[in-house]
Amino acid sequence: MIYTTRGEQYAHATTMLILEQLRDYSWDAKAVIVLAAFAHEYGKFWQLAPIPRDKLGKSLAELNRLHSIMENIEQLDDFNSLVKKVMQVVQCIIDWKKLITAEYNIKDVPSLSDTLHEIPVLAYWAISTLVTCTSHIDFLGDRDYRYELSKFDYRIDYILKNFKDQQEKCKTQIGRIEDYSRRKDIISAIQTEKEIEIVKFLEALIISSDTQDSRSIVYNGVTGAQVELVEFKNKHVLLFISGLDHIEHEIQLLKSIDEKLKEEQEPKELEGYRKENFKILWIPIVSVWDEEQKKKLENVKVGWYVVKEFSFQTGIDLIKEVFNYKGNPMIMLISPEGKVENPDAKQIISTWGIDGFPFRTSDHTRLTQQWNWFWTEIITLSPPIRELIKRDSYIFIYGGTNTKWIQEFTTAVEKLKNNEILNLEETTIESYPLGRDNPKIVPRFWITIDNLLASRKLGRKRGGGEEVQDSTTEEIQKLLSLKQDPQGWAVLSRGSHVKVLGQGEAMLQTVRDFDSWKEKLQQEISFDVAFKEHYKKCEAKSVPPKCEDREFANYPADILAHIPCHKCDHDMKVTSVKYKCCHGRQTNA
Repeated sequence: MIYTTRGEQYAHATTMLILEQLRDYSWDAKAVIVLAAFAHEYGKFWQLAPIPRDKLGKSLAELNRLHSIMENIEQLDDFNSLVKKVMQVVQCIIDWKKLITAEYNIKDVPSLSDTLHEIPVLAYWAISTLVTCTSHIDFLGDRDYRYELSKFDYRIDYILKNFKDQQEKCKTQIGRIEDYSRRKDIISAIQTEKEIEIVKFLEALIISSDTQDSRSIVYNGVTGAQVELVEFKNKHVLLFISGLDHIEHEIQLLKSIDEKLKEEQEPKELEGYRKENFKILWIPIVSVWDEEQKKKLENVKVGWYVVKEFSFQTGIDLIKEVFNYKGNPMIMLISPEGKVENPDAKQIISTWGIDGFPFRTSDHTRLTQQWNWFWTEIITLSPPIRELIKRDSYIFIYGGTNTKWIQEFTTAVEKLKNNEILNLEETTIESYPLGRDNPKIVPRFWITIDNLLASRKLGRKRGGGEEVQDSTTEEIQKLLSLKQDPQGWAVLSRGSHVKVLGQGEAMLQTVRDFDSWKEKLQQEISFDVAFKEHYKKCEAKSVPPKCEDREFANYPADILAHIPCHKCDHDMKVTSVKYKCCHGRQTNA
């Protein structure tokens, strides 16, 4: 390079020779090798350039025409400035190589593809400029030397600016990838068994790095006030994700749940989960937030929290990848630790409503299996009922000792079946009085249920003798208690999912009052939810609430155990046990 004749055409020729010689090297290696060669020659220059103190040094400076270098200092500064710019170009090439070897996907970082075409140009001009600079080193001490490299300045400035712009685009795109990966790690903490506080979970999902205040996008659906994500600290979140079209069913479901969570009615707590600690957060996702979509959102009046005009693309991509969102409405249960406790809470809410609280995956299993005992016994004694269950229609199963009530309930249900509102809603209702096909099964059914309760109580005692209550045992006790009701008892189920187990008088009144609550069906509220709400009102009118009496068909092994009244929750007192001998004589104890 030192012997290249001054002139652009000669510099080009030398540059092409160098590139041919280094053809097996990468572009960054080519640039670094040429820079090293230049540094070798330029280093020798600076060994002689300072004013020497000894006679030998002075003679060497004169031989290399450097004795007057300080008189040409301005030209030297311009030369050094150009060298520094070339070094920047070389550094850009090195940085580019690091990005390429980091194995980023070109689809994720499209600007890397653009830089692929720029690198050969960048390397060529870096090498060509270094060749030219090397050939000018000998003239730096010449008093008549005039700075002739200015056109290289402009060219290097131009390509350096363009490439740095491309680099910034690459860094921005890579930053998004790394930000996405970081957020994904937080949201996917359930897979790594890490605990991420719910606020951090929501921040990772919906708050852009450019958004300084979460209140700018989250607001209260009732008051319209903007809120901070700290509102969700230590709370369970029902995360509702959907578009704005065809979500009427989900909106009504959540409205019903939201109202029930805020009611003062008992129970407020189940297995340590308190209803007041549950919040609903809606993330509506649309392709473009134009005026039409904004108007749609404004027209949906809800009582929970809403992410307003959500357009954070990273969050949307995370929702699609991590939660497998494909446009269909979904409801997930997120714990205070930021873990997905139920990826499909919509299923349990649709099937069970507020009875599915606290909406965990295990709750659906619990509720589905809770009445297995009932169906096992009733199908065993009355096989035809199996066909009614398979139809997945609503079924009233009822009985009692009061024949008048049974006739009245049968008549009321038959009238309900033919109601035009139910026909329009395509709601099918079946009825089955216990013992309809064979009255002899009734006493056998109750004996079986009594034995079942006794066996469960024996099998569910702790080491110290304390009884362990579960939901199934409680339902068996409640059914046995309702057996003693002078009116009767009734079960409303949808298929095999029992929705209501109720007292005869209130159940009859609810059926008769259908005209007073039928409008709820037109509000997207299911038949069983509307029925249960009205039933509770009818049941509450019993003044005072009638406490239960218990008479055992068999003698349970734990007859002296505490059995609570299902009305007042106080333990019942054992007053007598009836024994009947086969000859008809009766003894009381």
